[in-house]
Amino acid sequence: MLREKGCITHLIVSDAAKRIIGLETEWAVDEVLGLASRAYEQSDLAASIASGSYPIQAMVVAPCSMKTLATIACGISDGLISRSADVCLKERRRLVLVTREMPLSLLHLRNMVAVTEAGGVIMPASPGLYTLPRGLDDLVDLVVGRALDLIGIEHRLHPRWGVDVECTRPKKPYYV
Repeated sequence: MLREKGCITHLIVSDAAKRIIGLETEWAVDEVLGLASRAYEQSDLAASIASGSYPIQAMVVAPCSMKTLATIACGISDGLISRSADVCLKERRRLVLVTREMPLSLLHLRNMVAVTEAGGVIMPASPGLYTLPRGLDDLVDLVVGRALDLIGIEHRLHPRWGVDVECTRPKKPYYV
């Protein structure tokens, strides 16, 4: 979606994410990396996006593990993801963390509060059902669309509540 919009994208895939891509999707890691304008290793702390002088508009961590949330909440820049997130917070740029765990422990909630207080946005990957999703793709599109909304990217991935806007998906009848 970002490439279709002409956005320059930078992608960091952690080692854990590389493993999860193989376990939870039908994608190969190289295919995912190929979607970005530029891809980096998690260990590359000299990458351009690790500097506040590099002009990025926003960062989305999706999915954001509770480990990554904790490192960001505590300001531990031990890898490129947490360092880049720290840069977004210090430069007052938009940072969106799409968390994936449930249920949440008190530690998770406290880390979410810390990131929010620092200027980040916590966005649990829990799609609403008001769009009457017809399948998994509709649920994913809603979460992706909400993340795009938070970073200021226009889209038509899903119908909006109370707004007569056509989405890009072929219209199918809703059954209630």
